[in-house]
Amino acid sequence: MLKRKTLKALAAALAAAACCTLAPMAQAASPEDLATYQGPDRHERLVEAAKKEGELTVYHAYPKLTVAIDAFSKKYGIKVKNWRAGSEALLQRIVSEARGGRHDVDIVQNNAPENEALHREGLSRPAWSPHFADLRANAVPKHHAWVGLTMDVWTAAYNTEKVKPEDVPKGYEDLTDPKWKNKLGVEAYNFAWFGTLLQAMGEEKGRKLFSDIVATNGMSFRKGHSLLTSLVASGEVPLALTVYSWNPEQLKTKGAPIEGLPLDPIIGQFSTLALLAKSPHPNAALLFYDFMLDEGQKILADMNYVVVTDKIKTPFTGVDVTMVDPGQALDHQDEWMKTFEEVLGKAP
Repeated sequence: MLKRKTLKALAAALAAAACCTLAPMAQAASPEDLATYQGPDRHERLVEAAKKEGELTVYHAYPKLTVAIDAFSKKYGIKVKNWRAGSEALLQRIVSEARGGRHDVDIVQNNAPENEALHREGLSRPAWSPHFADLRANAVPKHHAWVGLTMDVWTAAYNTEKVKPEDVPKGYEDLTDPKWKNKLGVEAYNFAWFGTLLQAMGEEKGRKLFSDIVATNGMSFRKGHSLLTSLVASGEVPLALTVYSWNPEQLKTKGAPIEGLPLDPIIGQFSTLALLAKSPHPNAALLFYDFMLDEGQKILADMNYVVVTDKIKTPFTGVDVTMVDPGQALDHQDEWMKTFEEVLGKAP
């Protein structure tokens, strides 16, 4: 998620990149660019064009996306270069490269707000996929400049050796009990989670509840969901409020004493794919895009990610999940950050 004044700091760079280095996003389809083509021979033409390009560069936030990347490369014989970083670093690198006239990356997997920022400044391009029909509501925005790949659903997680079964909270209200003193933690920059949570709960009610929780029991902050989850597994943070649902599941398979705990209202955010407007391998990128919305969904589901296809059942199928609006996450970033720090506290 974008942090602090990242969006403001990047605004000028984004505008400069869009004005100086990018062609208009909406361009007529050509034989070499099948992004919006919907003919019956689309896949065959796309495979042929992608194999001619022969390679692909992917920037991504998920460490385990490499499993799907390897499967794609093996299936189509396309060489894939990849670079992984946090969501903010991905956005910064793409902007920096665009400003310098470098266009190495073809497709990026990142949080919806970051890829929405790319769209707003013309750094990504719209696409169509035959697999859109299989995806859950809101996974395909009207502008088609990104598409939901998975849902990062925020849940609580607790250490099963530190928290007794009878003490497991049933709701956020239970966390006002003094028994949770010095036992709670959150990811340090989950401003969008908290802003959306307060909208779902009611601003006044939510502010009071979490102010009471912090006043009674305090709150610790850790940077990174994987780190926070690891600290729950080790017992250093007995109960975390903001891990991704797949984090504890992945550690449980390794024998860690950890359990995920969805607390209502459940908040989620799309992790997305976006095609770059100046992609050097546009057809290979689009083929990977289609692959990830089809076969890639099973690969990710097998690793406990919450996929967006309706063809695969997940722990959140049929569950009411309130999704972060990526436009609001950008527009209200400063406001949500301020509220987060006023109510929950500020990371040291």
